[in-house]
Amino acid sequence: MEGNPAEFEAIGNRLGFQIDAEDKEGIRLVWRGARFPALLCLGIAIALLFISLPILEAIRQRGFTGPAASLWYFPLMNLILLGISFFLLSLKRTILFDHKQRLVVLRKRHIFRSHRLDLLYDEVAVVRLGIDQVYGGFAVAGSSAAQSYPVPSLRLILKNGETVLLDRGSVRRLEALGKRLSGLLEKPLQTEETPRPS
Repeated sequence: MEGNPAEFEAIGNRLGFQIDAEDKEGIRLVWRGARFPALLCLGIAIALLFISLPILEAIRQRGFTGPAASLWYFPLMNLILLGISFFLLSLKRTILFDHKQRLVVLRKRHIFRSHRLDLLYDEVAVVRLGIDQVYGGFAVAGSSAAQSYPVPSLRLILKNGETVLLDRGSVRRLEALGKRLSGLLEKPLQTEETPRPS
């Protein structure tokens, strides 16, 4: 194994990988980040351009002593929203199951850095469909710590005892993916008790 499995734990509660390519040489799964918040930030930033550009022009002409000087934060807000949207659009995770080399390659990248984890098929003991306890919300002054709630997850259990998170999402989708990957890796699919939708 090359890389650190802890780098591939999700910050959010759900991922949702999609099969990008599949042939006799392998399967490639892709997660392209938080698209909705990214596009929302980008849309707001573009809308704010109609306010920010005249303010910048007024500041350029009259300096910070003119009437537009008190609105200096609009262009700054615009810049921050653009930065957030570009960061969110750059988030991408891929998982490649390479049959030829009998290798699992996990990649995670964004604007600032990228991480890679390589595992041989022989290092995997079990594919496990189980539950992760995910913390959500914030603790407010005087209240107890943030609450945790169960989220179905699909993990590779390695022979050395470490676990590698593949995906989180709905039980039905993870079961189907788990069966495919179990057959592909020729490893048993271990199913823990998972919450079913009512």
